[in-house]
Amino acid sequence: MCRMLLSCFAVTAVALGQPALAATDPFVGKWRLDVPHSRIVDDFRVKALGSNRYAFNFEGSPTETIVADGTDQPGLPGTTLAVKAVDAHHFTVVRKADGHVIVSAVWNLSPDGRTLRDDFTNVQSDGSRATTHYLYKRLSGGSGVAGAWESTTPPTGLKIEIGFAPTAGNGLSITTPGGDKKLVFDGRDRVVPGAKDGATLSSRRLGSREIEYTEKLGGKAQRVHRFEMSADAKSLREILTAAGQATPDLLVFTRE
Repeated sequence: MCRMLLSCFAVTAVALGQPALAATDPFVGKWRLDVPHSRIVDDFRVKALGSNRYAFNFEGSPTETIVADGTDQPGLPGTTLAVKAVDAHHFTVVRKADGHVIVSAVWNLSPDGRTLRDDFTNVQSDGSRATTHYLYKRLSGGSGVAGAWESTTPPTGLKIEIGFAPTAGNGLSITTPGGDKKLVFDGRDRVVPGAKDGATLSSRRLGSREIEYTEKLGGKAQRVHRFEMSADAKSLREILTAAGQATPDLLVFTRE
């Protein structure tokens, strides 16, 4: 559920074993999401643990265990997550970074438990807020919010910007609303700084116009991100494959 994470696009990259790419790297610049040409598949899983505790797994990310009492609790690195179970069919969800709300959602489970409506609001890069009404279908689980859910609702109005800039050592940095992660393009698994669950990242540079990195948990790939640039360097495709997700996301960016 990349919307709930807002960190799945974030990476700071350092290229090794390549000629001086930074000064002439075609990735350098600012890029904006082209929503009509993009396909975003959201999925998430919820496990009921009893005593109003739930384990949330958004888009294959590390599991976040939360008491659903509406209080801010440690979530993914650099964020807090607050979930409130209003009743068995209604939940509110808020994620913050540095104490500021970056995304919020209101979940309403249908009476038959087969679909879940998500009124999702995110803070855009310009500070404005946009709300999209997503509809999820149940993939597993029998009752309540616990189970596996998937949505292919077009994210109308969603704004995502990423910016590439050269760094020391012929590297690149990618700036996104969700923060930064560090990659070294040598194919080795490296522990994510601040991660308490052993999450790792590995990356490869497949060419001057193609980059791939993999997020792992317990040695198993959770998400694979591949960036491919067009021949005219005016558009950028990110193909995001998540564990357990049959259809990969396709994010198309255009150069600003």
